[in-house]
Amino acid sequence: MIKQLINENNYVQVDQLCSAKVHLKIEGLNPAGSIKLKTAHAIVADLESRGLITPRTRLIESSSGNLGVALAMVCAAKGYQFVCVIDPNTSAPNRKLIQALGAQVIVVDQRDENGGFLYSRIRLIEQMVAQNPDYIWLNQYQNPNNPLAHYNATARAIAEKFGHVDYLFVGAGTTGTLMGCKRYFADHHPRTKVIAVDSVGSVTFGLPGGTRHIPGLGTSRRPEIYEPSDIHAFLTVPEVRTVQVCRWLAQRYGLLFGGSTGTVLAGVQQWAAQIRPDDVVVAISPDMGERYLETLYSDDWVSQRLGPDALQPLFPEFPLSLTA
Repeated sequence: MIKQLINENNYVQVDQLCSAKVHLKIEGLNPAGSIKLKTAHAIVADLESRGLITPRTRLIESSSGNLGVALAMVCAAKGYQFVCVIDPNTSAPNRKLIQALGAQVIVVDQRDENGGFLYSRIRLIEQMVAQNPDYIWLNQYQNPNNPLAHYNATARAIAEKFGHVDYLFVGAGTTGTLMGCKRYFADHHPRTKVIAVDSVGSVTFGLPGGTRHIPGLGTSRRPEIYEPSDIHAFLTVPEVRTVQVCRWLAQRYGLLFGGSTGTVLAGVQQWAAQIRPDDVVVAISPDMGERYLETLYSDDWVSQRLGPDALQPLFPEFPLSLTA
């Protein structure tokens, strides 16, 4: 049972996935609605500190949604021009938020050779930067300030909250959060086992690429910042299980989470045999689920893309169908 819905440090305790309580660190309660606000602020602040942003500068980035929203918010607050390159998997609310914050949105709908859109988005940005010197590509996939933001903030906050952590489960998208956390714990708490969780169809862990429908985790191109040393284990989760976990969380705890959270917690369940009841287990939740009401939480969307199995309950006592 959950003792508090959300405590003062933005954690929720989740049970049933393994023998231990899972402390879910909720990052979706900040102003941008996701963990990506840390990345956005760090990347832009670095450019400012080096005097690289002028009145003519147009910042440009590829995003599946959340970083785009965070960058649009930061740029709007600072008066900078921002262009966000997204794809059809980006949720409609995220796209509308980016535009509402004054950014220009470009949609790339051509899949790349690995079945995703990332290579296609990046190729377009490279072309635009080559043709116009006023563009600066923020490049979250290679920018060292991406993992540094999570080394200094996310990982440090977890360590200060718990002191000792046996397992830390982190999703792999751009791998900024993952890299920052694994480096911090390797440096300061090397006994903590960092478990990396990704979506089936992502190429980050060296597995074959494939079509993915849920934005957030997974890539069709390995990020340059990714480096696998000091990671204890690598787990991949099918999108069917992601949907099942997200819907179980909604009906079990009354909280909507995004697909990245469902994937990470499905990874906890996958690793359950190795977890002891007295282990301290922490998982990072990158965002909330309100922006995914028309996707993850739509029976029609799920059944059309992932099939009827995705509508089967994770645990029999929790039916998952949300619409008649």
